[in-house]
Amino acid sequence: MTQVIFLASGNEKKLAELRTLCVDLPVDIVGPESLSHTLPEVEEDRLTFLGNAQKKALAAAQFIAEHLGPNVWALADDSGLCVDALDGNPGVFSARYSGILGAEQDSANNAHLLEQLKNTPKSKRQASFHCAIAVAQAGKVLFHTEGRVAGHILEQTDGNAGFGYDPLFYHEPSGCTFAHLSSTKKSIVSHRGQAVALLRQTLSQHLPS
Repeated sequence: MTQVIFLASGNEKKLAELRTLCVDLPVDIVGPESLSHTLPEVEEDRLTFLGNAQKKALAAAQFIAEHLGPNVWALADDSGLCVDALDGNPGVFSARYSGILGAEQDSANNAHLLEQLKNTPKSKRQASFHCAIAVAQAGKVLFHTEGRVAGHILEQTDGNAGFGYDPLFYHEPSGCTFAHLSSTKKSIVSHRGQAVALLRQTLSQHLPS
């Protein structure tokens, strides 16, 4: 028996990643393209990454029950950067930290973060990336996973790969910022990579053998 899992995200890279991860499991992972209706936007107003992930998963589960059937699981995630010197900010506001959206969003967020830390010495620029993933069905969260990776924020961007705060996030074990890592290497050490690996293990436990 194959379990259908709906990814509540229009990010094609996330969809491809999940399909690759679960290639040997009895699951069929689908995205918004499988719907004849547009998935409603969900306000991410919770105080934690897990809270936002759960809210989005529950909302998606309710919506797809009407369009794909009640037995489909809904999967959603939330992630961001927490800086110790900024009392955990930008946290759940990471994507909209600068208030600027669109093509300049990442560069604006990075510039705003550097401005907030301009008088902060290297010894106090510790930070961590966090990712939470939740799976829901029929009004309840079935399970969730979380990942975290520690690093520190540089005084200027370094590297062109990745996205978001990757050019500022220096990962000691890798000896570089996330913006210098290939997608394969980053998936091994990153917060999202950890959360997805745990998801893989959890799915194995919840699916029929």
